[in-house]
Amino acid sequence: MATTSITIRMDENLKKQAEILFDDMGLNMTTAITMFTKAVVRQNKIPFEISADPFYSEENQRHLRKAIADLEAGRGEAHELIEVDE
Repeated sequence: MATTSITIRMDENLKKQAEILFDDMGLNMTTAITMFTKAVVRQNKIPFEISADPFYSEENQRHLRKAIADLEAGRGEAHELIEVDE
C-alpha cells in the first residue's frame, strides 16, 4: 500500500500534550492521526460530538450588542477582564 505525507499546523503546546498522551498509550502522532482518520472513514462522520461555542450563538451576540450599545450610551457598568490560565 502506498503512503503519502500530510502537513498540519497546530498550537505547539497542544502538540506536545498530545505527544505525551499518545506516548503513554504506546502510540506516536502518525499512528494516532491515522487511527482518527480511519475511524472517520469507517463511520462516515467525525467519531465524537462537535458543537458550536455558545459564545457565538445569535442570542448571546444580541445580548453583547445591547450591552455595548448601553455602555456607549453611558448606561451600565464596565468590568475589568480577569484572565485565567488554562
